[in-house]
Amino acid sequence: MRRLLLPLLLLAAAGLGLLSEPPGEPSGTQCLEHDCFSVFWQPAAFSEASAACERRGGHLMTVRSTVAEDALALLLQNRSGSLWLGLRLPHGCPEPAQRLRGFQWVTGDRRTDYVNWRRAPGRCGPRCVAVARDLRWEERRCEAPADGFLCEFNYGNSCPKLRAPAALNVTYATPFGARGNDFLALPPGSVARAAALGLELRCAESGSDGGLRWGRESPGAWACELGNGGCDEECRDKDGRPRCSCLPGTRLGTDGRSCVSLCAGAPCQHLCVPDGAGFHCMCDAGYELAADGSSCQDVDDCATKPGICDQECLNTEGGFECRCHSGYEMVEGHCRAVPHCRKANCAHVCEDVPGGYRCHCFSGYIVDPQQATQCVLHCNRSECPAECDPRTEESCECPDGFILDDREGGLKFCIDINECDMNYCEHNCTNHPGSYACHCHAGYMPVDQHRCKKVGDEEEMYSGDREPSTWASSPWFWSCWPWCVTW
Repeated sequence: MRRLLLPLLLLAAAGLGLLSEPPGEPSGTQCLEHDCFSVFWQPAAFSEASAACERRGGHLMTVRSTVAEDALALLLQNRSGSLWLGLRLPHGCPEPAQRLRGFQWVTGDRRTDYVNWRRAPGRCGPRCVAVARDLRWEERRCEAPADGFLCEFNYGNSCPKLRAPAALNVTYATPFGARGNDFLALPPGSVARAAALGLELRCAESGSDGGLRWGRESPGAWACELGNGGCDEECRDKDGRPRCSCLPGTRLGTDGRSCVSLCAGAPCQHLCVPDGAGFHCMCDAGYELAADGSSCQDVDDCATKPGICDQECLNTEGGFECRCHSGYEMVEGHCRAVPHCRKANCAHVCEDVPGGYRCHCFSGYIVDPQQATQCVLHCNRSECPAECDPRTEESCECPDGFILDDREGGLKFCIDINECDMNYCEHNCTNHPGSYACHCHAGYMPVDQHRCKKVGDEEEMYSGDREPSTWASSPWFWSCWPWCVTW
């Protein structure tokens, strides 16, 4: 009984389609600019097929577009059998409303512009997807073997197929094991062999730009008939040997095939300009070439260009900065006096005047004598229309010395108050719109805003701090408008 155990286990393993060793070369490969797709006709369960692709640096194929579908059709070539795609439902049940039915690609996402399901959703997961020669997607048990699998390899760039005459046979080998001579693009790490020329070239990064190109370790051109000898520009046979040449303004690089600028590796600190078979260095604006002919030193623009600034000049590294004196500001490259009104707080209108500013008021207002920046209502007649808030008709204002008067039709006026009727003045009184003025009789002078005293009363006038004043005998007066001021 023990003798039969090992053969039975081997048969069981074969029946499950498990890969006992890594698959060999792919049966077919299609490469686009950044992607390669390979088919392996070797029975395997989904997990084993996925692991086989990953060992080669890729993953099971994702068919997200009609472009990928076209590559898939070329790989199948009407051969019967099922092949694993990189689409699976790890757990749960299918969701018919979604394009991928809840499945996800082995890359961990559900992004796609293309689906091609064979029939309605099947059983709950885990489930995996295989494709047949009719390109239809079919749900299957993940542990059941398919007839093979499809691998996908992605790259940032590629090398084009080498140009060669039809008689020259060139074979290619990719890093993931594909071989042939009908590739249109090859991924990095691929090898091209031309046995008739004894050449082996590799697709690898070259130059500072990190681009891919065919090359070899030994410098210089190879046979011009294959890929222009690897030359950037012209390849010619000279003295029985292929040689590369470059256009004016460039020279051969260290590999003997690429063309680089004459300034490549030049010691110029700022700018390098090709000059015939050589180069010369130049500097950015604000600098000049130093004595060594390659480094650059700052030019003091303030010293070399007098008058470059209106007022003050400050030299900076590679340039200069203009500044203005206190009270001035920079306006479009020139110093202009700072307007005094900028710092003023005029309620209505501000006017710049020499040495300062002056506030003005709108019509119907005058400057407040107590606050020169503010405006107060003013009427220079016996009556004026009241200043009312258009949103609230009951809210109206009158200048000082006036009283609000409601008239027919809702009109509101400000009527002057005749202060002279109130007997404020001891002697004479003159009424003005919004104010009044007190006058003293001849031979009298004002004591305060309203009272008068006889001129010559030295006893009351003299304080002892100065000589007694001589007062004129003309009438004295004072006014209160719109506020009383002591004279």
